[in-house]
Amino acid sequence: MAPRSGRESDPDTTSSTNDVDIPILIVGGGPTGFFLGHMLSQFGVKCLVIERYPTRLAAPKAHALSPRTLEICRQFDLDVNEVRRLGSQRDDAYWVNFVTSLAGYYVGSLPYERMDMEVLEHTSTMIHNIPQPTFEQFVAKRLARDGVVDIRRNHSFSEQHDDRVTTLVEDRDAKKTYEVCSRHVIACDGAKSRVRETLEIESEGESTYDTMMTIHFNADLRPIINKQVGMLHWIMDPEVSGFIIGYDLSGNQVLICNFDPNKHPAESWDEQHCRKILTAAIGCSIPFDVLSWRPWVLSRKVAKRYSVGNVFLVGDAAHSFPPTGGLGLNCGLADVHNIAYKLAAIHQKWGGPSLLATYESDRRQVALVYSQQSIKNGQQIFGLLKTLGTTDNDLESAKRNLFQRISDPNSIPDVLKGIEGQREHFDNLGLHIGYVYGDTEIPTSASLFVPSYRAGARLPHAWLSSAPSSAKLPKFPPIDCSYVNELDASALAYKQFSTLDLCAFDAFTLIFSTAFTTHWSSVLSELRPNLLKSAGNGLKINAAALGEDFELVTGARRNEWVMGLQLERGAAVLVRPDQHILNCYGVNTQVGEILKGLVTHLGL
Repeated sequence: MAPRSGRESDPDTTSSTNDVDIPILIVGGGPTGFFLGHMLSQFGVKCLVIERYPTRLAAPKAHALSPRTLEICRQFDLDVNEVRRLGSQRDDAYWVNFVTSLAGYYVGSLPYERMDMEVLEHTSTMIHNIPQPTFEQFVAKRLARDGVVDIRRNHSFSEQHDDRVTTLVEDRDAKKTYEVCSRHVIACDGAKSRVRETLEIESEGESTYDTMMTIHFNADLRPIINKQVGMLHWIMDPEVSGFIIGYDLSGNQVLICNFDPNKHPAESWDEQHCRKILTAAIGCSIPFDVLSWRPWVLSRKVAKRYSVGNVFLVGDAAHSFPPTGGLGLNCGLADVHNIAYKLAAIHQKWGGPSLLATYESDRRQVALVYSQQSIKNGQQIFGLLKTLGTTDNDLESAKRNLFQRISDPNSIPDVLKGIEGQREHFDNLGLHIGYVYGDTEIPTSASLFVPSYRAGARLPHAWLSSAPSSAKLPKFPPIDCSYVNELDASALAYKQFSTLDLCAFDAFTLIFSTAFTTHWSSVLSELRPNLLKSAGNGLKINAAALGEDFELVTGARRNEWVMGLQLERGAAVLVRPDQHILNCYGVNTQVGEILKGLVTHLGL
């Protein structure tokens, strides 16, 4: 059986075709749409999510949640401990293997991203592998539990007009249309966004015209790979020319392969042909089910504008990258994190319209960097295949080239050098947590991460010795790092709370040392009444005093964090609701300077 749609059902939702007036309309019920719906529900902002399909694709697409995505989940009360239990075990996902086939010759390995113990010095939540549909269902169930967001499936965007945006929505079940009147529309409707098309927003980038096929299958691969487990298995056999993603090595995998549409047009693919390609990739005959297959074209596109009026593009609607690097989903979820508090600020009257203009200036540069890195990764992989001689047009010649070069002592060093050249492809820590809003410089390496303590950077992570003691700071459950087998009980006890836990999703946070509490408390006391005139009661500023409200685990990382923020010299750092630094202030900073910075950022 091979259902082409590859779709599965989601939790039940209600549907109505009456005209609707709602603060925010979200077009698209994928991971970004659901993620934004959940965030807005936490802010108490009502929204409607419409999804054109009655069910979502069952075939896994993205497979990795970056450290930053998991940090964001934690801030918005999505239990990262539960998310980690849903996906692949760390031991199963640790490696990228390069093989002729799963049962064939092993050529080499690289670590898959940063899952070493040391990475926990830079993030409290290392990367985690989980099928995209599983993550979508996790967020959808939480939305259903929240009971605030209206989700309508099989309802599609039709057209829109007016400053207060009126959107014509089609109920595809009832074959009727109705109008949704909203202040803002957020397009989360994917790479083929109808909203973007309607707005006539062009994109920069290109399609490579390489045609790819995603085959979702179900096999027990453990007896084949034995101890050579890994998240990704690059199949060098030119008959396959692709890679297997092992969501669950016992029974849930995807093969993504390149194919020649002149030899095998997409419409000619059937279950029999998929089985032939999969058998070549596995390297022997074993039982498996072909669940679905789907063709697509490799492309890199970033919208030239992220908004028109009160309509904004988010996620794949704003940018789409090749899968080489796994950056697309995480970039979209970070888009949501950036825009959520800005939408809430406007709807709750503690922000002005110009605040939303910073969404594009913050996020578009990140997308451009990610897209360029994805292309770079693809070029490096192609260079490796060229080294192996598998790009020969004649299949049998390409196979002979491959086996000759991986067995010839004279060519093996070049092969291993080519594999080593892929290391940056599979280590994107610098891109995941190192982007700085306002920085237009292209990173020299996707892997290199150096904590930044300047405006626009994510507040660097350091471990807290215990949960923050102040009742005004957010409360989170302890992080469970026991999945890292190298950590003993004493080490785990000091890896439960992060400096990022100081930041509430709905407040700015002023961090300073307790030695200067009198000064900064006085500044806040003078600042708050002035803000009340501009922003009303909706704007919150929390205080977090090191040594009083929280303490850091002792050691070199503590010293670096305190020194980086200059806290011992009386400085303070003001952190935005999205955990990025708004500004750093010296001890002699006047209240007027802080007020001006806040008012300017919020567009008041």
